[in-house]
Amino acid sequence: MKNRKIIDIHTHVYPEKIANAAVVSLGHFYNFVPEGNGTFAELYSTSVDNGISGALMLATATNARQVEHVNDWIAALATEATANGFEAYAFGGYHQDCADPEAVVAHATGMGIRGFKIHPDIQGVDIDDERLLPFYAICQREKLPVYLHMGDDRPEYRFSEARRLVKILEKFPDLTVGAAHLGGYSAWDEARMLIGAPNVYYDTSSALWAITPEFAAEQIHKLGVDRVMFGTDYPVMLANHELERLHALGLTDEELDDICYFNAKKFLGI
Repeated sequence: MKNRKIIDIHTHVYPEKIANAAVVSLGHFYNFVPEGNGTFAELYSTSVDNGISGALMLATATNARQVEHVNDWIAALATEATANGFEAYAFGGYHQDCADPEAVVAHATGMGIRGFKIHPDIQGVDIDDERLLPFYAICQREKLPVYLHMGDDRPEYRFSEARRLVKILEKFPDLTVGAAHLGGYSAWDEARMLIGAPNVYYDTSSALWAITPEFAAEQIHKLGVDRVMFGTDYPVMLANHELERLHALGLTDEELDDICYFNAKKFLGI
């Protein structure tokens, strides 16, 4: 296996005192058993053991009151990890009930946060909800990427359908979006409507274990190898298993270099 640089573009970590409860809750919500324990210590050790030099840590806010605290914590963690030699980046959480999106964005970016994560299933909000539009406008203006959980075929969780992202892109054509899970998670037919969408990047997280290698390779090529990034969705999956799945797709070394590292750097604006 070629010795290449790797950034894990999709991870979640929690304070140690709540990590176990958060991981158990995540497993119940999506009806699977996460492989990791949700702590930064494990993310770091499994990353280093598998040749991963850095990670983007994504925060999620379940209510507006939680946003500032969550963002302060994830920003401080990324700063400390970077100081210790790990290429760590943080995206803050944002909630649709925040009263002052300008203040939220200013505070978060002042702490070193490079973008934001919306998890519509957990937040109970359509990604094209009117309450989120002022926030998207700010992120477009400030050139801050927004990461979105995408796709779910359960009828009660249709918050992140691809058609909703298409509507967002029509309103905010210069907004950079991370469409998680190859844009589909489990709604693959719908995800195809994102093919050719401008300023949209995708990741491999919580996708490769759910589809065949042949379908995954086809999806990656249709979305664009220059737009797909490697991600584990830690603690859902550990790095060794996701890297094995990625290397089973039959991609070229150049394609793997882009997916594992260079596309992430473009997405992050570095």
